[in-house]
Amino acid sequence: MIKSMTGYGKAVSETATGRTTVEIRSVNHRYGEISVKMPRSLLAFEHDVRKAVGDRLKRGKIEVFVQRDEVGAGANQPLVNISLAKAYRDAFDQVKQELSLYESIPLSLILSPRDVLVARGEEAQESVHGELIEVVRRAVESIDAMRRREGEALRADLTIRRQTLAGLIDRVAERAPQAVADAAARLRERLAQLLAESALDEVRLAQEVALLADKSDVTEELVRFRSHLGQFDETLLLAEPVGRKLDFLMQELNREVNTIGSKANDAETASLVVELKAELEKIREQVQNIE
Repeated sequence: MIKSMTGYGKAVSETATGRTTVEIRSVNHRYGEISVKMPRSLLAFEHDVRKAVGDRLKRGKIEVFVQRDEVGAGANQPLVNISLAKAYRDAFDQVKQELSLYESIPLSLILSPRDVLVARGEEAQESVHGELIEVVRRAVESIDAMRRREGEALRADLTIRRQTLAGLIDRVAERAPQAVADAAARLRERLAQLLAESALDEVRLAQEVALLADKSDVTEELVRFRSHLGQFDETLLLAEPVGRKLDFLMQELNREVNTIGSKANDAETASLVVELKAELEKIREQVQNIE
């Protein structure tokens, strides 16, 4: 199944404890790159979020945005880490005794150290874990559906362009014998002009024509090109990410066309090669969008 690397998905969950929103967007990328932006209170679950996304989306630059809004009684009330506050108080008392100090310890000094006083939203709740992963999976399903729809459009376009390639390469194959014959005729004409009134050595001419035909023979390139087209068709039907394989096949197809172009000895074949290269470039651009 062909999938695009571009897409967007969103899922929302509302429960008695809060509202969780997950948005995922992806664009083209050579590899799979996942970045996650989420509240500090949920950072403990980042690995699980990445896994839930990576299990489904294999390629692309993927950005995941998680928002958590707590609701209910006490949702916005600060929390005090009593045990940590007592530890700081005891530490300050010890300093007072060691330095023979007598003034009282300000409450602000006890509450000021990190993690003694925190907002409830910063407290990671294990009960949120299952809800978060479920929302992430629904968001992944949403973006994956979009990538599949765009992939189907890409597959339809690639199928049409593949037929265009097949038609052009058939015209090259049909032209090849006549191209050699025309080149042989031009060679005979040039030799006749050079030799003027001298007799033309037919044996030597036959040898030169044979050499010219061998240098201009594109049979191997045509066979390989058609073989690559067959692999292209098979790849489009695979139920796995195929973007890299298609990209490799495009390189191989382009290599064969370049070789045919270097062997081309007439204007018509050269023109067909230009058309082939233009169509291959259009396909290559489309392939860059495929997972």
